[in-house]
Amino acid sequence: MAKKNKRPTPSISVSSRAPQKFEFNPDYSMVKKDLRRIGILAGFFIVVLVALSFILK
Repeated sequence: MAKKNKRPTPSISVSSRAPQKFEFNPDYSMVKKDLRRIGILAGFFIVVLVALSFILK
């Protein structure tokens, strides 16, 4: 019978320090501006398509 090679188990090191808490406070002002611009453009194009549907009929 062949011998089975046992892998050593990794040791887990536990630090004595408590985990540091930090606040995640991202700035989404650029994202809000982009979403507003996308919404305005989408609305404009929908109005243009509706106007064209009446004109082309």
